[in-house]
Amino acid sequence: MDLKTVEIEGKTYAEVRDGKPVYVDDGKEIAFDVVHTTKTVTRLNGEAQGHREAKEAAEAKLKTFEGIESPEDAIKALETVKNLDDKKLIDAGEVDKVKAEVSKVYEEKLDAKDQEIGNLKTTLNDKMIGDSFSNSKFVEENIAVPKSLVRSEFSKNFSIEDGNVVAKDASGNLIYSKEKPGEPAAFEEALGILVSSHPDSEHLLKEKGSGGGGAKQRDRGGDGNHSNPLASKIPGFGDLPEK
Repeated sequence: MDLKTVEIEGKTYAEVRDGKPVYVDDGKEIAFDVVHTTKTVTRLNGEAQGHREAKEAAEAKLKTFEGIESPEDAIKALETVKNLDDKKLIDAGEVDKVKAEVSKVYEEKLDAKDQEIGNLKTTLNDKMIGDSFSNSKFVEENIAVPKSLVRSEFSKNFSIEDGNVVAKDASGNLIYSKEKPGEPAAFEEALGILVSSHPDSEHLLKEKGSGGGGAKQRDRGGDGNHSNPLASKIPGFGDLPEK
């Protein structure tokens, strides 16, 4: 394609038609629109760049599927991934089940431990209260009946609080010391208060002036047994030995 020229006053100029230079291509004159062509080239360059970037992005994604040679392989791979996801869901359910079982076992062991601690506490309390009766100087010097019977009758009034033996009356009120006003009565004093307020205290206490020689003798019934009213009130209480 050649630029068409004209001679004017001995000088050669490019022929311009409607502000566009004229070219001759295969005998045909063409007015070349430079502005339009420039815009078109710019647009096409932009489109080419967009296509190139899209191609590069597609190639990057395809690298993920390297080693997969056919659509069938791709479908198989997707099935495998789906199965793995389903297995994860199943595993998650199993984990929750295992957690629940572990929690159940832990709670059962905790309950068993609490029961064991409760039993040990009860045993310790019984031991402390029992020893208090067994070693009681008040019982030794003032009580006419066996220690086991005294314990059977009054042990319900004693309990362990903060590691100490405390006494309460029949209404559940704490028995306070008369020797140390404002303080709970110690075992010996509390037992003395309980015995003295018992309706059958005269049958529990040794006769004054007996010197520890034993309980008062009671009237015998026709069958030869002591007629002690405590026999029907204290479990296991039998006939008092005759002194």
